[in-house]
Amino acid sequence: MPNMSLKKNEMPHQAPEVRARNFKEVALGYTAEQAIDEAKRCLNCKNRPCVSGCPVNIAIPEFIALVAEGDFEGAYNVITRQSSLPAVCGRVCPQETQCESKCVRGIKGEPVAIGRLERFVADWHNANCNTLPVAPESNGHKVAVIGSGPSGLACAGDLAKKGYSVTVFEALHVAGGVLVYGIPEFRLPKAIVAKEIETLKALGVEIKTNYVVGKTVSIDELMKEEGFEAVFIGSGAGLPRFMGIEGENLKGVYSANEFLTRINLMKAYKEDSKTPIFRAKRVAVCGGGNVAMDAARSALRLGADEVYIVYRRGESELPARAEEVEHAKEEGVIFKLLTNPTKILKGENGMVGGMECVEMTLGEPDASGRRRPVVKEGSEFVLDVDCVIMAIGTSPNPLIKSTTDGLDTEKWGGIIADETGLTSREGVYAGGDAVTGAATVILAMGAGKTAASAIDEQLKNK
Repeated sequence: MPNMSLKKNEMPHQAPEVRARNFKEVALGYTAEQAIDEAKRCLNCKNRPCVSGCPVNIAIPEFIALVAEGDFEGAYNVITRQSSLPAVCGRVCPQETQCESKCVRGIKGEPVAIGRLERFVADWHNANCNTLPVAPESNGHKVAVIGSGPSGLACAGDLAKKGYSVTVFEALHVAGGVLVYGIPEFRLPKAIVAKEIETLKALGVEIKTNYVVGKTVSIDELMKEEGFEAVFIGSGAGLPRFMGIEGENLKGVYSANEFLTRINLMKAYKEDSKTPIFRAKRVAVCGGGNVAMDAARSALRLGADEVYIVYRRGESELPARAEEVEHAKEEGVIFKLLTNPTKILKGENGMVGGMECVEMTLGEPDASGRRRPVVKEGSEFVLDVDCVIMAIGTSPNPLIKSTTDGLDTEKWGGIIADETGLTSREGVYAGGDAVTGAATVILAMGAGKTAASAIDEQLKNK
């Protein structure tokens, strides 16, 4: 019988007062019974509107129908026809603005919990199936992928399935890109990422870490000397931005990139970690996106007494996922909305001694369509903090651009690529944050898959 409940099955979670002081995963996942019950809410629409909202075009009704039947491995096989990272996407994709936003059940109630079901299926497979895929027969072609983040891994996985010899070059000492350095353990356990990468390696993908393309090796050398017939640039957007206000060079001021990398990649939250990190008591995080939420919630877990999100617009304009905002509030993060920092004050020994702010009001819409923040006269005040984390965005690292002849880029640093991912250099493709600037994991994956298809067409014709 179909489940006509207007509400999703609730996701079990750690209690807020418990999880706010540990780095274990917050969401605990559906049981098999909950997954089957939720899957029965799907109407299996003939026009499949949910698929149109998925950047990688997963056959959503098909996999959910198999979950409803209890065929979890069959559902996993359907998902992995299109996605190389199902356990990751089930956790960090903004389903509420993508596939679930198109779900017919959402018209009169809550949409089907597509993301939670994807996570359940991937976790069930990882827990119950020990067999790895078999690498297909080689087609004799070599492709290089720069960066082992979502776009690079998606591109590498699709090409490997077609028989290409794929080598991924990663600048860090661990593969995974933003999945390992940017997203905290409590949202995405690193063992999950490692498991997904092992699956790609079984398909024949080779991953070389500690390779900084542009320093260790150049794109020209990869193509002319190493014999790679095509290159995909999926190097992400890891260059942090700052506000340019006074005091940003004080001790206790971090970019969110550095703060999260120390915690996530270098395990600074562990007592025996060799990576130092300032365990502040009063923290201000400037920004309102998912990265800001991750930084704020991580600061709490490091022992901060008070953590503020300082954002110049209102709650309805927060770019972070609604679930991440809700979790942050439950854990005790304080939201200082319609507030903008103007100066970081110097305290003792060159440390942060507070942050000057002004209150804002919202005026007419700007070029982005959001109402422009306007300073409220006479509203200046000082926020008593000893640490400031800037989470206002990132841009692509200019290293590849500066070491690759004939590679056209935007003024802000993004690589210019057409709808297939092809750049101004023959045989060189790009996608994900390296092209668009910071975006979502699933959009980066979609760009990697698109480029893989274009590379396949190019080399088959060649």
